[in-house]
Amino acid sequence: MKWLTAVLLALAAVLGGLLIYKNVSPTPQGGTALDAPIVLPALRLVNERGETASLSDSGGRLRLVFFGFARCPDVCPATLARLKNDLAGLTPAQRERVQVQLVTVDPEHDRPNVLRDYLGRFDPTFTGLTGDAAIIDEAARVMFVANIAPLPEPEGHGDHLEHTGAQGGSALSSEDHSDEVPGGANVAARVHGDQVSVVDTRGRFVRVYGNANVTGGELRRDLPALIRLYGS
Repeated sequence: MKWLTAVLLALAAVLGGLLIYKNVSPTPQGGTALDAPIVLPALRLVNERGETASLSDSGGRLRLVFFGFARCPDVCPATLARLKNDLAGLTPAQRERVQVQLVTVDPEHDRPNVLRDYLGRFDPTFTGLTGDAAIIDEAARVMFVANIAPLPEPEGHGDHLEHTGAQGGSALSSEDHSDEVPGGANVAARVHGDQVSVVDTRGRFVRVYGNANVTGGELRRDLPALIRLYGS
């Protein structure tokens, strides 16, 4: 009977290994990998601390880049909250290798201090980028993010900013003077994509997760594999 016990234990070990492999895949299974990584251009932007920054600078970390804006009523806060929860499932060592970054599509309003306060509501480690609207338009273009200026609204209508599920102004002062900008947020408003883009430590855009991939948990499941593959 000892030999039978040994066989059963060995079989259990094999099955356990298969289950672990199934639940923790060594390679990302969700999202869409780009056929060829895109080296992001060194577009001059400003971070949430009011410092000069570049779209291409990953600071040695894997970046999860999301285009959004502080006055977004639904998709942006839901996505940022989801990303916070996703990162909470990582080990401290894994967490140190990942950076969530919001690129605003409403730069006339989202000055550095606005981004800093907004992102701090979710996670103080989240970073933001703002800057000239034309440069942000170019950043969206190279990352296949829809970013379309709407037609001016009739006088009397409120500010209106929207999202789209499609895949693919100056803000250099750290003070918020959005009320002084002619036209307010309506001038800077954008209909934009809501995907999360994966950028490796060398500043290369390598993978993209649609909003459904994020809310459905695929990004959370893939994070350890993404860190192994793109985070070093």
